[in-house]
Amino acid sequence: MSYQELWNEATAAGREALAQCTPTPMVVTEVDLVDTPLPGGKSYYVADGVCGFASVKVRPATSGFARWLKTLPRTEEYLSPRADTYAGGIHIAIIVGNQSMQKKEAYADAMAEVLRHYGVRAYSESRMD
Repeated sequence: MSYQELWNEATAAGREALAQCTPTPMVVTEVDLVDTPLPGGKSYYVADGVCGFASVKVRPATSGFARWLKTLPRTEEYLSPRADTYAGGIHIAIIVGNQSMQKKEAYADAMAEVLRHYGVRAYSESRMD
């Protein structure tokens, strides 16, 4: 399997996982400094759940697949893969899924799973905003 075919399968899995993801909605309410709701404070319903980020890390950065990843352009789904100078490896930031951390996680988890299936050292990571 070529790197391009592997990448196509991984991103297709990510798209499918994103389409199947139903985030847990949240309600954000204005509170005071001790988390007591303000009288007359506004509340906001957020259908996509918590905001956050997710990405896929491919290691080591010196592998053939990782070097190939660095040649990819930015798309509407992910940022251009780049070297992660702090923790090593190649970092692929998922940008599809609005601000929803759960949607981005679903995409990244599915992508990393496909890559691991074919022997690539890959894992997903996320953080809440």
